[in-house]
Amino acid sequence: MSSIIDKIAWIHVVNHQVLVARSKGKDNYYFPGGKREAGETDAETLVREAEEEVSVRIKPETMVHFGTFSAQADGKPEGILVQMTCYLADYEGELAPASEIAELAWFSYKDCQRTSVVSRIIFDRLREHGLLK
Repeated sequence: MSSIIDKIAWIHVVNHQVLVARSKGKDNYYFPGGKREAGETDAETLVREAEEEVSVRIKPETMVHFGTFSAQADGKPEGILVQMTCYLADYEGELAPASEIAELAWFSYKDCQRTSVVSRIIFDRLREHGLLK
């Protein structure tokens, strides 16, 4: 029996690099975002998580679905999958780590091995679309 961890992620690319975050006490980087709370829409989740993690307000009217990706969840028993629904979107404010975030970074494709399995799949897609080099 498999279980799915439902996550929403923000994909923000500038100059062929993508924004990633690292939580305090963790080694891997991930795309800003997180788990949906009960009753939340994708937009509500993304707005809340971006404010909580990277201190900016996503403009929901600019959200564009980039894709939904699934893979074995890091650090979880076999069969537990993470499903990441990803959006491109504009924002207001200044990017800064907040809450449990230790660091923000800009990764090119060569940095993808420092991320989770599902994130590497997304890095591949970003590269296929010419967004990362």
